[in-house]
Amino acid sequence: MIANGPEFLLVAIDITFVMVILAVLLAFIRLARGPSLPDRVVALDMMTILIVAFCGLFALFSGDSAFLDVAIVMALIGFLATVALARFAERRQAIDDEKDEERTDP
Repeated sequence: MIANGPEFLLVAIDITFVMVILAVLLAFIRLARGPSLPDRVVALDMMTILIVAFCGLFALFSGDSAFLDVAIVMALIGFLATVALARFAERRQAIDDEKDEERTDP
């Protein structure tokens, strides 16, 4: 367990925890405000990456490698969610383009 480790390492881990939590909060604000779907997809992907980093950091802090397994699963789910949302956005754009073409055709 790193909780009894060198003082500088404990301080560095504490600072990193704070930075990761602040980054998650900023990404959540971007997720809520948008303004577009791609912005929200990027914010969600960023939040997933930050949660994976948090799990890895907590595994380092606690000395429990089970959190690394959680981080791997979160990374895989985040990747699949990003791919699915990107496909959704692409299809949505294609449908919008078709509607625009139908409106402009005589």
